[in-house]
Amino acid sequence: MMKLWQRAMLSAFLGLAIASQGLTSEYPGAETNYTFSAASRDGIGKHYLGREISNIMGHRGAAWLERRMRSSEELPDQVVQAMNLREDAIVADIGAGTGYFTLRISPLVPSGRVYAVDIQPEMLEVIRKRTEHRPLQNIVQVLGKPDDPMLPKGVLDAVLLVDAYHEFAYPLEMMRGIVRSLRQGGRVFLVEYRGEDPRVPIKPLHKMTQRQAIREMQAGGLRWVETRDFLPTQHFMVFEKPAET
Repeated sequence: MMKLWQRAMLSAFLGLAIASQGLTSEYPGAETNYTFSAASRDGIGKHYLGREISNIMGHRGAAWLERRMRSSEELPDQVVQAMNLREDAIVADIGAGTGYFTLRISPLVPSGRVYAVDIQPEMLEVIRKRTEHRPLQNIVQVLGKPDDPMLPKGVLDAVLLVDAYHEFAYPLEMMRGIVRSLRQGGRVFLVEYRGEDPRVPIKPLHKMTQRQAIREMQAGGLRWVETRDFLPTQHFMVFEKPAET
């Protein structure tokens, strides 16, 4: 049995780990959806449906998002084409970072809109600077919260999540917020490194298996449609908001 002082130390440790991720009592009741343990090297010690949530890549890692080899490693142009967007589609790029995908989606929806959502204002500032001298009038920057994408209700045709979902500190609350923002039949395109494949040279907590992803998306209110594995090292998973959600 854990002694009183040991429980106190564990509680203090978990409190520090949560606070370091910006997870405070600002979100009362949300922690009942999760379990906690000592954090692993690359995680935060917070678990959702058996998966430990990974550390977040902060804005200081922005250069990684714009690395030269990314276009051949992740085929971003093929990703946005696979979304099959109408010209008037309303789209959200959540965890937009430097706008790597936002700027690719924008020309595809000239009479639509792209919400670039990130919880780091520094990332949104990067997008602002990248777009201020470009003829892109359909990009709207949104400062999200760890448990809420801060998007209007029932308007989105599509949501893109690229290598970001596994870092969500409140995955259930975020996905419920995303589902609220989708119109009926709206789709979520989830791109994550393949957790089933040990040859993919990415830290384990920064990968997801298809099985785990489907489990978590269904818990948030989405229906799995298909998985297309046309990417070299990532799953391209398609989910849909059912009519009754």
